[in-house]
Amino acid sequence: MNFNFPALNLEAATAVRRERSNVVRLAVAQALAGANSTVVYATGAVVGDMLAPTKALATLPVSVFVVGMALCTLPAGAAAERYGRRTAFLLGAGSGTVAGLIAFVAVLRASFPLFCAATFFGGVYAAVVLSFRFAAADCAAPERRPRALSAVMAGGVFAGVIGPQLVTHTMNLWPPYLFAATFVGQAVVAALSAVILAGVALPRPIAAHRSAGRPLASIARQPRFILAVICGVVSYLLMNFLMTAAPLAMRFCGLSQESANLGLQWHVIAMYAPSFWTGRLITRFGATAVVAIGLALIAVSSWVGLLGADVAHFWATLTLLGIGWNFGFIGASAMVLECHRPEEKARVQSLNDFLVFGTMTVGSFLSGGLLSSFGWSTVLILSFVPLLIALLALVGFSYRPTARQS
Repeated sequence: MNFNFPALNLEAATAVRRERSNVVRLAVAQALAGANSTVVYATGAVVGDMLAPTKALATLPVSVFVVGMALCTLPAGAAAERYGRRTAFLLGAGSGTVAGLIAFVAVLRASFPLFCAATFFGGVYAAVVLSFRFAAADCAAPERRPRALSAVMAGGVFAGVIGPQLVTHTMNLWPPYLFAATFVGQAVVAALSAVILAGVALPRPIAAHRSAGRPLASIARQPRFILAVICGVVSYLLMNFLMTAAPLAMRFCGLSQESANLGLQWHVIAMYAPSFWTGRLITRFGATAVVAIGLALIAVSSWVGLLGADVAHFWATLTLLGIGWNFGFIGASAMVLECHRPEEKARVQSLNDFLVFGTMTVGSFLSGGLLSSFGWSTVLILSFVPLLIALLALVGFSYRPTARQS
């Protein structure tokens, strides 16, 4: 009789339990952290419109949030590679707490620069949250990685409820300081996320891995990686481009803040709810097909927005935009997993996120000025340009997967 089998089975069962525990904790943290982003998107342009010296700068706080994401993706990856993902996660949650507290003070003092500083720290938090999906995939068996990745993203469904409802039920609690209590709540939610993340059990980085692997330039030249970056950029760029402008556009159209909050709530739910199935769809049909569907849905969302400017059209646009983002971004993230070896994962994943959010910054800065100068219809029409670029990339690049393991 072979007495090794029970030990191996026990070890395997322990690994599976640890994997499930990590995925659950990361999903809960994703829900709480997603509320941070939702609060910024729901309030950023409105508070900016109240505090900015000129209306053209109304969406600058949201753009600064995106800048914080872009600038901190590489440092977050480096911190995870050197000190472990959990340490990076806790640093990010701390930044989220600081963001809420600074925003609270900014509203009390009517300080536009201070509010921009708050959204920057919110972006730092969001940059760290981006790696939750990859952390879940890292601790799963290869055949379960797409599902683990999408399961964590599914936690964002609850962010779609937590964030907008937090704004709706707290924005008038501290008159005359609109949203002051909201930002206190934002800080509390980020602190709770840190408590959840403290229990995540991920392997410590191996010192030898920090200097191993191929040069990043070599990895970045892979057609599959280039395609993943392009699709990730376009999916997130357009989601941010349209979502940043939508609350202010609804305000310009005479619609209420409550309507904007509900629109964002359904948008965020639509962003994450498909994650319960996206991983299975990727496993069955491939990441490329899922990305193509996502880009098509984003195109439909812009077309619906051009049909009218009432509440129903805004909500339909935001909902379709959210579903399209889910398919496009998670599909692109699954492509990235095909492009690296285990010792290269932190660097490659953070490089992907840096390229995605560095490019997205441009769209975020443009959206406010375009909306103020040319209107909501122009913002929607311009969204078809990057969609065409992504379509050409899907057609033109080879779909042959690149080996990631030696």
